[in-house]
Amino acid sequence: METLPIEDALPALRQALAARTEAVLVAPPGAGKTTRVPLALLDEPWLAGRKIVMQEPRRIAARAAARRMAQTLAQPVGETVGYRVRLDSRVGPRTRIEVVTDGLFLRRLQADPTLDGVGCVIFDELHERGLETDLSLALVREAQLALRDDLRIVAMSATLDGAAVAKVLGGAPVIESAGRMFPVRTRYLDRDPEGRIEDTTASAVRRALADEAGSALVFLPGVGEIRRVEERLRAGLPADTDLVPLFGDLSAAEQDRAIRPAAAGRRKVVLATSIAETSLTIDGVRLVIDSGWMRVPRFSPRSGMARLETVRVTQAAAEQRRGRAGRLAPGICYRLWSEATQRGLRPHGTPEILDADLAPLALELAAWGARDAMTLPWLTPPPAASLSTARDLLVDLGALDSGGAVTAHGRAMSALGLHPRLAHMLLRGRDEGQGPLACLVASLISERDLLRFAPGQRDPDLRHRVDVLLNETRPVAGATIDRGTLAAVRQGARDLQRRLGVRDEDAPDSRATGRLVAMAYPDRIARRRAGGGNRYVLSGGRGAAVPDGDPLAAEEWLAIADLDEGAQDARIFLAAPLALADIEALFAERLVARDVLRWDAREQAVVARRQRRLGTLVLQDQPLPDADPDAVRAAMLDGIRAMGLDSLPWTDGLRAWRQRVLFLRRHLGDAWPDLSDAVLLESLPAWLGPYLDGVSRRTHLDRVDLGSALRGQLDWNQGQALDAMAPTHVAVPSGSRVPIDYGNVEEPVLAVRLQEMFGLAQTPRIAGGKVPLLIHLLSPARRPVQVTRDLASFWATGYRAVKAELKGRYPRHYWPDDPLVAEPTARVRPRPK
Repeated sequence: METLPIEDALPALRQALAARTEAVLVAPPGAGKTTRVPLALLDEPWLAGRKIVMQEPRRIAARAAARRMAQTLAQPVGETVGYRVRLDSRVGPRTRIEVVTDGLFLRRLQADPTLDGVGCVIFDELHERGLETDLSLALVREAQLALRDDLRIVAMSATLDGAAVAKVLGGAPVIESAGRMFPVRTRYLDRDPEGRIEDTTASAVRRALADEAGSALVFLPGVGEIRRVEERLRAGLPADTDLVPLFGDLSAAEQDRAIRPAAAGRRKVVLATSIAETSLTIDGVRLVIDSGWMRVPRFSPRSGMARLETVRVTQAAAEQRRGRAGRLAPGICYRLWSEATQRGLRPHGTPEILDADLAPLALELAAWGARDAMTLPWLTPPPAASLSTARDLLVDLGALDSGGAVTAHGRAMSALGLHPRLAHMLLRGRDEGQGPLACLVASLISERDLLRFAPGQRDPDLRHRVDVLLNETRPVAGATIDRGTLAAVRQGARDLQRRLGVRDEDAPDSRATGRLVAMAYPDRIARRRAGGGNRYVLSGGRGAAVPDGDPLAAEEWLAIADLDEGAQDARIFLAAPLALADIEALFAERLVARDVLRWDAREQAVVARRQRRLGTLVLQDQPLPDADPDAVRAAMLDGIRAMGLDSLPWTDGLRAWRQRVLFLRRHLGDAWPDLSDAVLLESLPAWLGPYLDGVSRRTHLDRVDLGSALRGQLDWNQGQALDAMAPTHVAVPSGSRVPIDYGNVEEPVLAVRLQEMFGLAQTPRIAGGKVPLLIHLLSPARRPVQVTRDLASFWATGYRAVKAELKGRYPRHYWPDDPLVAEPTARVRPRPK
């Protein structure tokens, strides 16, 4: 058996676990912790013949670890060492080490919180901070404290801060192992920022293969990039080189092919996602080409939608990838970024619990009996807002009651180990006799899309996938069938049927697909927006769209299984048509009847409708014949606000009256009401509302007694004082009654012909003598020749100049030398006496 660096740390680990029940082991990539630690603990006295369960985040790593340990013992998998992953299990009656994926481990823990027959739980790759791993650690720790004080817990990590984990485990000792066995050189190849990642990566692979010996492991963000790099490399690789993909949705056989050593005399290039970062040894790999990018999910509690983001790797992830080159021999890592970029990378990734959809976690906590999540020993507690959103969804699905306790339906959902949405759909579908179809739909949603499309093309109709599964029909034009995914979907559906206990009694009918999707995604029922087109609105109010020209755009209602969170309208990736009758049957208890009265700007009228709604979606909309008068009045007031005060039946007299009141408020104080536009609009219900009986259209406003409504703003004393304090006219010396212009409430204007003011020594005042009028003295042609507030000063100093200028232009008019003793006149000259 080869010697690995981890073996120097094994005595300290055994000693720690002999003294207490928790330990933390930190060892860099390539140290051998995954395959050596379980074997090293197998004969410890405290284990007493019980099992060791090691949790692995990924299926491929779980199978590979079990095989490697079984090879070390010269046994087949399923004897001393076995594994359990989704759709695949290799354990036997004598199995004492089980490598289990985190989802299956949670099922086991929920079914048996005491972990009967298990003496040690090992958490591998804890630094990845997956949601289910964090949850499992918290639950196991709580079970250990409450039920199993003899249970050993070992937390293993390549890059995680061991002290933080040790704190969660009650101050557990931290054992550190030496580094990898072989050195790895690093070469930085700063790529053209304008170049495509596929082109840069393919070029780097060719260079590495030309310069160095050995197989290569290439890290790319996702399957799309893997396929495109594969296309670029397929024709130009040396004859002795095999090209294989490696990602999570491949079949077990395809994954095993990727990690097997290359045949004698050959080498391989493995194009992988971040699945290959940890716990995998690919024999013969001594070259790593790292694109520097990874794809991570981001969940928005506000919208309930997730999107995949392509982000820079962290320093920890880059180091993990680099370590793949030095597991079995000296290696080389090509990084497709600069050293300056390397220094700017984030040290670690964000724990998934902070960004993920927490509905599965919330259901697990409820099934566990944890009403208050914050009491559990978390490495990172779940965000309260995200957890609240998740619980609201579970209440909608019937998994929790209004008090947050798990229901019988919720326990059945939890036992299936699927996302709560899909678990709910399976159980409801089975009850409605659509179990086989529900299993097909759940499997389709859980796996990658089995249809492949050319760039820029897609077909979001989920029924087409169902038909391919049921009938082997040809896919829509422009699509091809991914046979590997097709097989995986069928296998997944068969497994779900077995677990649900349903049989293919009748052939499923894809027409029921939309009804099933609606069960899983009640918040993603969508109705086409008014005016048709390809845009929809969801029951929660968000917008979404199918591709332009897609046949689904002809459907009034959709149930959406997959979409992203777009800036404006989310892109719909998978959906199926939905009948209105299905919505009414499925969500009868959630439908709300509402009388909606609103102002319609186009109709210029109050529209009264009786609606049945699901969330923001209107299912039924009929005229409301007996609308509540108060509601009509409120809607009419909204319309007046929207149209503005000019929509009211103002007369010149009313506008002038309003200005007089505003003048008095400005100069005499707040005792006078504020009749400004802003205040009138704000207080419409109080002063105008009582005068709107029977008014429901703009044309009806002519009936409104606006004068009475406005005058009602003054009390009795103010009404009596208004004419005295702010008169409409002033009697001037000529005997004329000249109107006052209150357009400028700061300075009301009296515009009067100069000859009519002869004999008046002082400027007229209003507001109880407090405010002088601004006099506009007019020529015989009624043009201003002087503006003054001080009439006496004008007679004394300004009149002579005005007289000299105007007398020549208007010789027939009266221009006395002394205006203070002259007779005022409204005529050309005074009447003869």
